[in-house]
Amino acid sequence: MSQYFGMGEETLWNPSNGAARLFLRQIAVFEAELGLPSGVGPMENDECQVDPVALGTFANALLAQHQRTRHAIVLALSEGFLATLLVLAERAGAEVGWTPADNAQDDGLRDFQVSPHPRTPAPSAKKARGDQLRTKMQELARFMAR
Repeated sequence: MSQYFGMGEETLWNPSNGAARLFLRQIAVFEAELGLPSGVGPMENDECQVDPVALGTFANALLAQHQRTRHAIVLALSEGFLATLLVLAERAGAEVGWTPADNAQDDGLRDFQVSPHPRTPAPSAKKARGDQLRTKMQELARFMAR
């Protein structure tokens, strides 16, 4: 069995039931975290419609939050979901801005890693994280059947 994420008649992603269920639950978590709708509608009769404009807004907000954080656990928990979401947004034609974290709008929500040896990541480390996220997107896109 599988479920469909689509825009009108176009299928953007056709994951298994388990992957779709997990993705939709994570959508709800990040909608609550950001206070924004994702643009991903409810799953009805194994189909879910995607609003590309709302999805683009949501994806950009989550990407900006991801770029700002320096918390290793938050990054680890969100990276796979974000990469999957960005593939879906790309397929929906949503505009995603890969603004460097230094230029991302600060909404006052920041997570910092508490450690005995705190340090600020170098700009090259931030760029490397963005490059790793793009690589992860490319890997996942191969497994995200339409």
